[in-house]
Amino acid sequence: SAAQPQEGSRFYANKKCEYFPCHKVEDPDRFSCLFCYCPLYMLGPECGGSFRYNEKGYKDCTGCAIPHDPDNYDYMMKKCAEVARRMKSEQ
Repeated sequence: SAAQPQEGSRFYANKKCEYFPCHKVEDPDRFSCLFCYCPLYMLGPECGGSFRYNEKGYKDCTGCAIPHDPDNYDYMMKKCAEVARRMKSEQ
């Protein structure tokens, strides 16, 4: 299905980016760059995405497109609130 128009700033596609799309997807027209660098990385295994840890122990998110699916905007915002809560509690 074609991407639906998004309200406000819920969707952004940078089709001029040399890496667009940076993950393999079926429909590049539905690929959102809004969360280009995933703000959920710091949540480790609690991010909810499809990732693995590489041989050096770094989180490899190349198999995850959760932040890039426009239908996941609300999920991303909910998880970003969790990141903010954790950051505040560490101060």
